[in-house]
Amino acid sequence: MAIPAASMEVSAVESGAAVIAIIGDVTSACEEQLMLAHESATDAGATRLVLDFARMEYMNSGGIGMLVTLLVRAQRRQQGIAAIGLTEHYRQIFQLTRLDEAISLHDDLTSALRALVP
Repeated sequence: MAIPAASMEVSAVESGAAVIAIIGDVTSACEEQLMLAHESATDAGATRLVLDFARMEYMNSGGIGMLVTLLVRAQRRQQGIAAIGLTEHYRQIFQLTRLDEAISLHDDLTSALRALVP
């Protein structure tokens, strides 16, 4: 049985900032949805992106790779990325993979947005 892909919800939260809520299982199968969400946020003028993992069910190594792809795209566009809603388990994975050095981890949206201010 195939693992269902995650769905993404993009919302503007303030001028120049967007939240991408990631819902479901984060695997390489949802790369297209994440890249489309990123394009939508970028087209709306977002230079600060917050990835909200609060409704994420599961993430595998393919999902980590997909986040690296997103990070490269965002860096090329000089966009900052932060993450909220990660469980302690996934926070540790971000630390082990050193993703937390490029995607700052926060407890809430307010602190994430504050950290992304240039």
